[in-house]
Amino acid sequence: MSGPVDRREVLCAGGAAVAAILADRRVASEPNVTQGGFENDPFGYCLNTSTIRGDRLGIVEKIEIAAKAGYKGLEPWIREIEEFVAAGESLRDLAKRIRDAGLSVESAIGFAEWIVDDDARRAKGCDEAKRNMDLVAQLGGSRLAAPPAGATDRADMNLFRVAERYRQLLELGDKMSVVPQVELWGFSKSLSRLGEVAFVAIESGHAKACVLTDVYHIYKGGSEITGLSLFRGPAMHVIHMNDYPADPPRETIKDEHRVYPGDGIAPLGTILRTLRDIGFRGMLSLELFNREYWKQDALVVAKTGLEKMRAAVTKSLG
Repeated sequence: MSGPVDRREVLCAGGAAVAAILADRRVASEPNVTQGGFENDPFGYCLNTSTIRGDRLGIVEKIEIAAKAGYKGLEPWIREIEEFVAAGESLRDLAKRIRDAGLSVESAIGFAEWIVDDDARRAKGCDEAKRNMDLVAQLGGSRLAAPPAGATDRADMNLFRVAERYRQLLELGDKMSVVPQVELWGFSKSLSRLGEVAFVAIESGHAKACVLTDVYHIYKGGSEITGLSLFRGPAMHVIHMNDYPADPPRETIKDEHRVYPGDGIAPLGTILRTLRDIGFRGMLSLELFNREYWKQDALVVAKTGLEKMRAAVTKSLG
């Protein structure tokens, strides 16, 4: 690094070139092999537990619903696991419940502040990330979301420093046997675009660097879908799957406006064909925050989401 470089300078230097490098570099730690897919489907199907948050179900009930609905992958939130432990329950028992249900923990959602400039906050964030990784590992999982929590209002983040911090997080993950996935957040001012997360992954210099993207967040952040074609599939293990309506417009749309895949205006055909063509064989994880869905029966919502994801794949790929 020859001097301080902020996100604007990086993007002006060529965000597409950044992503192109990621396309050539082997950043995945293992083959991107589908688990939990249906016959002839190139992807697996996973349930992010936010999708059925409305019934205030505990993680045990969400595991049962995911299995009954037909998923093979689960993406729980760290706070749900912590609530389970706080109630005096055993993680070993929870891990067994997950296995017995025929599910695998494909990823988990946490909000450790690994990215922030403040040294004390970042140290606490790394400690939190370590605790989160331990919970994931005890459940048999191997990945954890690493969003830009704590820095969403910063438009002047030095992406070289962010990449260094992501490498430190990856090195912690090496010790914990859990891979942090640098996550795209479209509303963030720091990691809102595909070129930014690609840059951070590349410049971390770590063999297990990978990105966690999201149909809604790509749109919210303003990146072009064509940017996905510059990635290599094995650099992604999980994609958050959803759709979005034409109204509200991109500038004011929020998480709660997400809808089932196929019920909005997202170019899912282009997205799914691109993912197939770049070699992505990981999990499509249904992540919704729709308050109308939260009012409905959780099993019905989970089943509907899986059916619509599969329908989108079938329609797009034939």
